[in-house]
Amino acid sequence: MEVIREEPRTGVDFSPEMFLDDEHPRQTSLFPGAVKRMAYSFDGHGKFSSREWDLRQLDGEGFSWFHVELPRSSQKLTAFAQYLIDVLCPPLKLQDILALVSNGPFCGTIDGALVFRVNSAGPPTSKFTQRISAIVRDNMVISVSLGRVARLDFSRMSSQSLLMEVPRIDPTFLGEVGDSHPGSLGTGGVAIHEHMLEFLLNMSHLEHADNAVPKGVGNLLVHIIDTHVEQLHDTVLHLETHLDDVERSLDTGVGATKKQMLDDRRFPKMHLDLQKLLQVIAHGDQVFPRVKDKCAGKAWCTSEDLAALEVLVARLRKLKENVGFIANRITAIQAGLDSWQAEQINRKLYYLSFLSVIFLPLSIVTGAFGMNVGGVPWTKQTDPTLVHGFRNVLIICAVIVMLLLAGFGVVPLYTYLVTRHKHQAVKAKWLSSKRSVRYRGSLRYPAYLRL
Repeated sequence: MEVIREEPRTGVDFSPEMFLDDEHPRQTSLFPGAVKRMAYSFDGHGKFSSREWDLRQLDGEGFSWFHVELPRSSQKLTAFAQYLIDVLCPPLKLQDILALVSNGPFCGTIDGALVFRVNSAGPPTSKFTQRISAIVRDNMVISVSLGRVARLDFSRMSSQSLLMEVPRIDPTFLGEVGDSHPGSLGTGGVAIHEHMLEFLLNMSHLEHADNAVPKGVGNLLVHIIDTHVEQLHDTVLHLETHLDDVERSLDTGVGATKKQMLDDRRFPKMHLDLQKLLQVIAHGDQVFPRVKDKCAGKAWCTSEDLAALEVLVARLRKLKENVGFIANRITAIQAGLDSWQAEQINRKLYYLSFLSVIFLPLSIVTGAFGMNVGGVPWTKQTDPTLVHGFRNVLIICAVIVMLLLAGFGVVPLYTYLVTRHKHQAVKAKWLSSKRSVRYRGSLRYPAYLRL
């Protein structure tokens, strides 16, 4: 894209003509194949068809839907804005593009059209970064998403799809189970591998399932928000499943597994990813109720659509609570690993203390016999001026020890003696009361202590 630079001036009116030239008209695509896009036409009676990508030519009856799928690549936000300008302008204006691609939550009205945005500011390559935005008019909906959203399009399931086949168990993955169920191999069908079953079971819904064709713009808006909530639910479910696997490996693993997880900082990274996802859910919880309120006065929104939006908002709030529970689980696991690491450190310190207990007397002996004074036992020091040197050093050491005990041991010793005296006094009083009760009481009319 050509950049036009001008000297800064005050009071300059920027007109659209100053950004256009004959070499790069608006109809020419500057980034061919940079984004995926799809366009559908709906007749309002349950039928739809694919259409050409032309936002200026709309059908007289029914409504149209244009969707742009931004790539999950490490690019700047300005690159995404240029992609949208390339495919949506004209007829969209710059304010529409900025409202669709900017980060953060937004819900408002621009030129009579409802515009909402739930875009997180995380890295686009992360699966925990979700973005959805849309412009809703009376006969047209324009939506933008980051990456592919499951169940968003209305493509029919092919008859050659694996989901339409009758499955049977692959004998290479049976092992001992195949011997106990020989009848499962005799039936006809397509062999299902274990990794394929695991992939399908990790999906909470079928990616290519037939969606209900919307009969109005309100139905289409509910469908877009519903797929966004389902995508968030899938992300939370995958994270919870991964957390279950990690907990299982911690329970069955050894110390090396725990040490590897601490070195990899796995749980702090999971906590950061969860905070990113929680931010997206919080944005949706902030925007979608406002979308429902603004749709209440539109002619294309029915009471059923408002009720469906209310249900989606409730699901989003429940999902937010579930994310909070997962965050607490991650915090508890991290606390358990920290306590295990502290226990390992304390055990090593115990070993070092044990070694110090062994070598400390040896160091005292070697230090005593290494003193350069007279009178050291088993030595041949005959100098009369150094005869009593060893004795004097021992006396000085004993005085220092007594001073240290007097300075740091008097208060604990006094506290111990006072506490012991009080305890003995209470015990003697209790014994005297017990003997008095036994003396005055009888088997028929026993005496009791007053409470």
